[in-house]
Amino acid sequence: MAQAVSTPDALGLPGPDLASYDRWPAADVLAWGIERFHPKLALVTAFQAEGMVLLDMASRIQRDIRVVTIDTGRLPDETYELIDQVRGRYGIVVEVVFPDAAQVETMVERHGFNLFRHDPALRELCCHVRKVVPLDRILDRFDAWIAGLRRSQDELRSGIGKVAPDAKHAGLVKIAPIADWSREQVWNYIHEHKVPYNALYDRGYVSIGCAPCTRAVPPGLPERAGRWWWESDQAKECGLHHESRSQRLEQELAWLPK
Repeated sequence: MAQAVSTPDALGLPGPDLASYDRWPAADVLAWGIERFHPKLALVTAFQAEGMVLLDMASRIQRDIRVVTIDTGRLPDETYELIDQVRGRYGIVVEVVFPDAAQVETMVERHGFNLFRHDPALRELCCHVRKVVPLDRILDRFDAWIAGLRRSQDELRSGIGKVAPDAKHAGLVKIAPIADWSREQVWNYIHEHKVPYNALYDRGYVSIGCAPCTRAVPPGLPERAGRWWWESDQAKECGLHHESRSQRLEQELAWLPK
């Protein structure tokens, strides 16, 4: 998809006053987004703690909120178990998006199954094929999407707004209702409302992605320290929200079937 940034005016948003949404409580931002965009609004989640908070909150506003997840093919069993639990608890249809099979086959034939451990560019390639491309494909169907981003998760996320034109997907609005929440607030909500969560959190995980690229971390480390821990100097991003393509990655992308 094109990566040009749409202007607030083009999206019908209040231009310079976008920052006013940052003063709204999370539930109010969600309610506004649902009223404005449903059913062309997707709650995109990997069913981490933040996503579960938003799912619970949104389901109280709109029972048939559209929930989208990407099955990369490398997720932990605990994530699949939680998805099934969500279906039963909330009566929600979870729209599951898969990577393009031909792209996965080409990538694995060229570099093997665990290519992500050999070179940062190959890790980015794996994330691109298994996450970024499927997200781009599904977002073509929507006008706006909700993400569980928080500013305190990582330095690259420190400036996100609660409502903004999507910098990666022209024409879409990106909504991050809990952008100003702390990790403690997330877990307070989960416990207060008895929201189901991924069992891996009880085993020391703080951020949960694909099984081979996520591990538990000791208390006190940055929230995303358990992601791609062998890349000590790399940004802890998969490309869904921030993508900086190296020359090697661009070369590898040229090999992929269109």
